[in-house]
Amino acid sequence: MLTVDGLAVRYGRVAALREISFDVQEREIVAIVGPNGAGKSTTLAAITGTVTPHAGAITYLGKPLIGQSPERIVREGIALVPEGRQIFASLSVAENLQLGTTPRSDRGAAREDLDRILERFPILGTYYRASAAKLSGGEQQQLAIARALLARPRLLLLDEPSLGLAPIIIDRVFQTLVELRETGMTVLLVEQNATRAVALADRTYVLRTGRVALSGDREELLRTTDFAAAYLGSS
Repeated sequence: MLTVDGLAVRYGRVAALREISFDVQEREIVAIVGPNGAGKSTTLAAITGTVTPHAGAITYLGKPLIGQSPERIVREGIALVPEGRQIFASLSVAENLQLGTTPRSDRGAAREDLDRILERFPILGTYYRASAAKLSGGEQQQLAIARALLARPRLLLLDEPSLGLAPIIIDRVFQTLVELRETGMTVLLVEQNATRAVALADRTYVLRTGRVALSGDREELLRTTDFAAAYLGSS
């Protein structure tokens, strides 16, 4: 579904990504893990069109993405749940959800999707007319995922979804991703919590200083990898 080939991104003279390559197959959960500053969020920014790569190629369903606007990329079927959730606290839960349908013209189908979303995340129905500021961190993460799903993506990107959440809430968020995969969703997950991400994902890529330092499937990585060493570059 998604192929990243030789992707390089620079911020001035600083190389954020150094010719990384990876792929995401349909109905997979693929994780990108690594320490702060490894280039994880920059990878998602390049895919979603908010930064322009210095070199390399990104293709989605065989079509090139580089040079397309973020709005067009959403319409092509890629949605992002950003780091920190970026919920609009001054708006209601309903208004935040409505923003997710902005790229769509099929208003009737969008209304049906909203009904299904509220069934999946019943807490959002409970607080539907309330300010999003009243939601807890875990509830705001549910709202951020629901908002992205209302764009009806085929590929869902998530940037650090466990950030700042209690362990029990992280369990619920990750279980939601498993359920979404079972419905046919493809997921690309960026996460600093490597052990949790690897246990969830079908395959994982470990980034270090802008390069892919290690990759493998769930069983292989959980059996063989010391992630502290992988992060630090030790043997």
